[in-house]
Formats: sequence, C-alpha cells, structure tokens
Amino acid sequence: MQLLAQIGVTPDAVCPVAVPEEPAAGERPRDCARRLARDKARAVPPDPGDLVLAADTVVAAGRRILGKPSDASEARRMLQLLSGRRHRVLTGVALRSATRDWLRVVETVVTMKRISSAELDAFIQSEDWRDKAGGYAIQGLAAVLVKRINGSYSNVVGLPLAETAALLASAGYRILPEPAAARPRS
Repeated sequence: MQLLAQIGVTPDAVCPVAVPEEPAAGERPRDCARRLARDKARAVPPDPGDLVLAADTVVAAGRRILGKPSDASEARRMLQLLSGRRHRVLTGVALRSATRDWLRVVETVVTMKRISSAELDAFIQSEDWRDKAGGYAIQGLAAVLVKRINGSYSNVVGLPLAETAALLASAGYRILPEPAAARPRS
C-alpha cells in the first residue's frame, strides 16, 4: 500500500488471497515470480470496470529461490549465502481487467557486502529478517549490508513502481493528471 501511495494509487479494496508461495519442483526464479503474480491476480475476479493488481517477489541466488526463512538458523544460512555476492530480486506484477490480463517480471541485481560474523549476529538478533524473502528487506536494517543495486530500488522493496505505473497506464488508469491548459500570454 505504501509503495502504491508513492505513485498516487489508492486501491478501492485490498483482498488477501490464499495462494501458496512455494516454488514448483524445478521451477526457475523468473517463472516462479510470474506464476505467483498471475495466480494471485486470478484469485480475485474483477467486476467490469475494475482492475486487479497483484505482485510477488522472489529472491534468487543462481537458480536457487530463497523464500521467507522459517527461523533464525535458516535466515543465517540465507544471508551467509548472499554475503559478498550478487543475487537477483525478481517481481512478477500482474494486472487484470474483466477482459484482459497484463503481466511483467522485473529483475534487479543486488550485491551484498561481505557480512562479518558480528554483523550477521546483530542482524539475526534484530529479527528484521522475519517474513522477508531472502531474509532481508533493503528498506530496513539490511540497507547497511547492500553494497550496490543494478535496477529498480522499489522492485527490491517489493513492487517496481515505474513498471507498475506503465501496466496501469496500459489499462487506461491515469497516474499523473492531465497537464493544465497553457495560459495565454498577455
């Protein structure tokens, strides 16, 4: 909701859906992000004139998908895997109307710094890893662990705003107001 508010979008309703977020056996990260976003959008049938927007973010180290850690030990293993290396954050964004579907996957490459044992211990103790794909949220304490990103920052947060705005515009939803008519010069 906060990300959508940044681009001036206020949903009429928020409909949580029960779509299992586990990857299918052998599923590649890009395909997983696409499928999850599509399935979430399809779980809410749009009324005529309505748009349904859904998204899902996947963190991938190579072909390995890093979900939300179930406990501190799993979070520690994920962050040790990401320490000092690049990984990808992929978000599938799906938009549905009563007559058409739009789907986009956005990829951002994130490079983590080498995380010391003391930093890892402190981060795990903070519990900022809870309910976060890959065990971190760039907008939280993990900001000090991220060395660089190549791509959309908002994608890493959870919703690529430029691409989402473009999908909405494709469906006829106006993000920016029409410019005011030019005033005649006197």
